[in-house]
Amino acid sequence: MSYKHLSTSSDHASLISSYDTYLFDCDGVLWSGDEVIAGAKEVLQRLRASGKSIIFVTNNATKSRRAYLKKFQSLGIQADVSEIFSSAYASAVYLKHVLKLPEDRKVYVLGMEGIQEELEDVGLKWCGGTSPEDNVFLPTLDFTSLLQPEVIDGKVGAVLCGFDMHMSYIKLAKAYKHITRAGATSGSPQAGESGGACHFILTNDDSTFPAKGGPWPGAGSLSAPLVFSSKRTPTIIGKPHQHMLDCIEAVKPFDKSRALFVGDRLDTDIAFANKGGIKSLLVLTGISTKAEIDADGAEVVPDYLTQSLGDLLAAFQ
Repeated sequence: MSYKHLSTSSDHASLISSYDTYLFDCDGVLWSGDEVIAGAKEVLQRLRASGKSIIFVTNNATKSRRAYLKKFQSLGIQADVSEIFSSAYASAVYLKHVLKLPEDRKVYVLGMEGIQEELEDVGLKWCGGTSPEDNVFLPTLDFTSLLQPEVIDGKVGAVLCGFDMHMSYIKLAKAYKHITRAGATSGSPQAGESGGACHFILTNDDSTFPAKGGPWPGAGSLSAPLVFSSKRTPTIIGKPHQHMLDCIEAVKPFDKSRALFVGDRLDTDIAFANKGGIKSLLVLTGISTKAEIDADGAEVVPDYLTQSLGDLLAAFQ
């Protein structure tokens, strides 16, 4: 497989004229931590002024769409909540509208505020997550507190794992008990019942997370102990998996033949675009490197390569 390395203003201008919808990853493409990548804001402004449609697609589940909008605003980047698709939002939509989790059942969360807010927004109850009782250390080899009958909530009908900077053994233990209980893998959780079937969902399986000083271990790395111990295969929502694209197309339909996905990571962003029939542009301001796509036997290769999103400004000169 080959790619086009964009190196001249005419290369960038040709790219801009070829697509009507631009899908952007955020971390490593638009910003790194709390710093905007040079030129990214201006490129988005020029694309909008040219009548292009913008969609933001992120596997980061630490923030809800509303919280993400605040970040866009704080960085001076124009965005609307309807343009933002995160793996937390897509996971909540999947649980509510695809799996049809009954409203009297709960979602046990290994994650942060973003997941909780998205679940609440679609009318689903949650436990775990940032709850004070689950963010504590257990005494060494003392499982007494986990053996109390009220600790493992039978109303939990799904376990949802995302990025969690307060991961604890007690969270892993409770999640494990839910997804390995009797009947956990049979059928679907029923309204008015307790125990039985329990869905196992990952917001995403990113091995690492791009941020200042990174990369750092990502949501996929944090969920690995639970996958390994339970021997269950989870449903994975975020890029590069189809559920994320289904969510976007259901809410914001677009012509995939005239769309371009811009990302910094081969195994999520570029693989997502390739699998979905969307052209892709890799930028080198995040995780993946040029050496990876130039390596013999490279399995995932973008259609285009440029150093940074800011390079596209040359198309508007």
